Amino acid sequence: MSRFELRYRLDELPPPGQLAAFGLQWLAISVPTVIIIGNVVAGLHSFEAVARVAYIQKLFLVSGAALFIQILWGHRLPLIMGPAAVLLVGVAASLGRTPDAVYSAALIGGAVLAAVGAAGLFGRLKRLFTPRVVASILILIAFTLTPTITGLVLGPEVPAHPLKKLSFSIFLVLAMFAANRVLKGIWKSTLIVWAIVAGTLAHLLIFPAGTAAGGIVPQPLFFYEDLHFNFVIDPGILIAFLVCYLALSINDLGSIQSVGEMLGLKDMQGRITRGITITGLAGVLSGFLGVIGPVNFSMSPGVIASTGCASRFTLLPTALGLLALAFMPGAIVILGGIPSTVVGSVLIYIMCSQVAAGLLVAFGSGDGFGMESGLVLGLPLMLGIIISYLPVHVLATFPAAVRPVMGNGFVIGVLSVLIMEHIIYRNRVGPSQPETHNIQENI
Repeated sequence: MSRFELRYRLDELPPPGQLAAFGLQWLAISVPTVIIIGNVVAGLHSFEAVARVAYIQKLFLVSGAALFIQILWGHRLPLIMGPAAVLLVGVAASLGRTPDAVYSAALIGGAVLAAVGAAGLFGRLKRLFTPRVVASILILIAFTLTPTITGLVLGPEVPAHPLKKLSFSIFLVLAMFAANRVLKGIWKSTLIVWAIVAGTLAHLLIFPAGTAAGGIVPQPLFFYEDLHFNFVIDPGILIAFLVCYLALSINDLGSIQSVGEMLGLKDMQGRITRGITITGLAGVLSGFLGVIGPVNFSMSPGVIASTGCASRFTLLPTALGLLALAFMPGAIVILGGIPSTVVGSVLIYIMCSQVAAGLLVAFGSGDGFGMESGLVLGLPLMLGIIISYLPVHVLATFPAAVRPVMGNGFVIGVLSVLIMEHIIYRNRVGPSQPETHNIQENI
């Protein structure tokens, strides 16, 4: 039984109007992320405007296809998918090499992940995800996204009107919480969509020359006009992407397990095996198309907590919308006009719900929450935040082979909470024995 109040549970099908509304809301959350990450990767490749739009179209195609398959035959959970930011490290480490070598390595990385997933290895790791581990992961997701959210709220590296943008963001987030408190029915269910619309209009009035999330030039093209793939193996790039996919697998596993724990599901081993296998196969398709592979987005539990809807079927309209956008370059340009400040503000709202979900898992597990539990959660959160805010010039000094792990706050946080829970504090507290140790004895 889920610990959360839900209007629609996992396998419940909402009425058509609600189904479309929730699907539109998931789509409104996922589209800016696809466009932003697509622009970043295309920028690393120094693509011109035409190639940028084509790159983003292919990202929409892979994201939509992978999501559709996951919802019906994969993990079958309300988890949104999109391009994996952790693979940016592999692309950045491969600058100066040919795209064929980069995406051949990405294809192999996806194939290895699919093979390991199909073997059931990740499904057998389910027992590692105790309530304290899951709670830590849920909160880590929110905290390690704060550098990204900060960049979105303030805009470019040298932001214009930083105080005004920060004030705008705080006001928009508070307005969303106030609206969440008073709205009912369909209006409350689609609050995120209306916040994006109202926030964009308000931003255009206050910052008429503000920076958009996209910044792409309209071009009448379709990505399939120049599809080609040449298989090229570069050992250095391959090693970098294999490490990236290790980090991606931890992210994927944590996302799937956190939603399963949040909804109180018992059949997680099969869901994890199928989910990670499909993520790997989607990585193979991505490599063939010349784009970075997808991952199950870790922000999904926050969306479920904020909307009260856990129906996996609400993501089917989202998947179809992503697939449709893959063939609509003009629409991509328009959607790229959503101000980054609005996107960042919506993410703050969603991540607050995610933190609340993590705290509910931590304190509602029935195992007691004492000093040791606080330490098990505390160290991963501290390390995750510190790693997430490491300056770029410091990360650049890390060897490319370890950067996807040591430079990723979320991955370090997950690894550290597993060490704290299953090695350092292993079996210190029984399942029904609350911790009552004195604070001084634990410091």
